Amino acid sequence: MFDWDDLRIFLAVARARKLAPAARTLGVDATTIGRRITRLATGLGAPLFETVGGERQLTPRGEALFAHAETIESAALAAMGEAAGDARSLSGQVRLSVAEGFASWVLAPSLPAFHRVHPDIRIDLVTASGFLNPSKREADMAVMLARPRTGRLVAAKLGDYRLGLYAARAYLADHSAPTSVDDLRRHSLIGYVPEFIYAPELDYLGEIGSGLEARLRSTSINVQHRMVAAGAGIGVLPAFIADRDPALAPVLPATGIRRSFWLVTHSDVRRLARIEAVAAWLKGCVAALG
Repeated sequence: MFDWDDLRIFLAVARARKLAPAARTLGVDATTIGRRITRLATGLGAPLFETVGGERQLTPRGEALFAHAETIESAALAAMGEAAGDARSLSGQVRLSVAEGFASWVLAPSLPAFHRVHPDIRIDLVTASGFLNPSKREADMAVMLARPRTGRLVAAKLGDYRLGLYAARAYLADHSAPTSVDDLRRHSLIGYVPEFIYAPELDYLGEIGSGLEARLRSTSINVQHRMVAAGAGIGVLPAFIADRDPALAPVLPATGIRRSFWLVTHSDVRRLARIEAVAAWLKGCVAALG
């Protein structure tokens, strides 16, 4: 027999792939984490992790245990939710991982209305670079740009949104407006820092024209918007940002791009009332984009 709590520690390490982050998540020190993992492996008579590139990766026996441990965790969470009456309660915390532009321009303005209807649901909007992963329980939900292919997740398409090239009207008044993609090479282009693009769906310029590169770059879509609005050059912006700014005008509309929003939820929490309420709110927000 082994300590069932060791499975909780095992799951944390398997998801974080390092002892220190797992220790922070669980609120214990890394030495204790390492000792408990060793004890679990000894009790099972098999190594559960191997260190590759500084990360703890599951061995085949570890992979097998991981699947069973997640099943046990899911059953425990469901039992606790039913016992506490949380399953149908429109209260509690929901951590939602979203892209910065979507959070700033779409969700934040509509959040007061949601809060008036559901005052007991506490929402954490997390807009850190890259999406938190519901599969690792870093977030309850995430609005992502592509459907994930792995993990115990439920993914549903929220809808599409448009992007396009935009420039400040003042910029276009001072510069010859491009009439072709090739003309863009004579303009200052604004975009993401390539090394920090956390999702391939954000690599817009290469889709518009081969070899196009941004001269002015930022990891923040809001900063890119401000640079375009200030007349620094031409950039690709979501229509839900650019069309709300009267200082901007579309450039080469035929080069428009479409992307999709996907709502991703861990399978263990998707039936909770507060999760369903947030999901319905997100669907309404995306539907309003048209």
